[in-house]
Amino acid sequence: MYKALVVGGTGATGSHLIRQLINNDKFSFITSVGRKPCLNPTSNNKIINVVVDSMLDLSSTQKHWDGNDIFFNCLGTTRSKAGGAKEFMSIEHGMSYEAARMAFKSKIQNVSIISANGADHRKWAPEWIYPLFYMQTMGKKEQTVISDFPFRKALIFKPGMLVRLTNKPTLIERLFESSGTGLRVDTLASAMIHSFEVSQSSNKTKGTKFYVGNSMIKDYVNG
Repeated sequence: MYKALVVGGTGATGSHLIRQLINNDKFSFITSVGRKPCLNPTSNNKIINVVVDSMLDLSSTQKHWDGNDIFFNCLGTTRSKAGGAKEFMSIEHGMSYEAARMAFKSKIQNVSIISANGADHRKWAPEWIYPLFYMQTMGKKEQTVISDFPFRKALIFKPGMLVRLTNKPTLIERLFESSGTGLRVDTLASAMIHSFEVSQSSNKTKGTKFYVGNSMIKDYVNG
């Protein structure tokens, strides 16, 4: 029986991850840390919501991190939703860094994190060239669990276009889903959980594993 801590549990992928963890008999308890409660916060005694004013300082939540087996980072946004390039960096990298720091301090052995296909922290990327800036930022997000805080086992997912399964999908989401090239967020959530379960039964208990591209992630889940 595992205990999991999730950040970004109210987002597109995180909300599906939370649901699947609740319905998974291998997980006995889930902690969601965020600025608002995740879905149906009182509907299941397996989950607790830890609501904070700022994700950039989680020091007051220390006791909720202790004793967990896996830390899932499902934080995600866009520059337009964040309000600008600096704000985007603050969410994707700044909040991820703080969450990784807390998890590492609490001696959580395993981490699963969502990045992006093509992410590279070494990219030259001025703020005004958003595609490059995005890839650099996501690369820095990866480094929070690789070099900044080296976890015993880091599972890094690098999907392409995601299908968020909202009531009002965008035109590009409809195109990617109809063509089969997009990755549904519930499939991504399943892959994140499955990879952790497999890692616990594997003799190889250390290191970083990358799951790159929608096809690889789909094939991994479908086995």
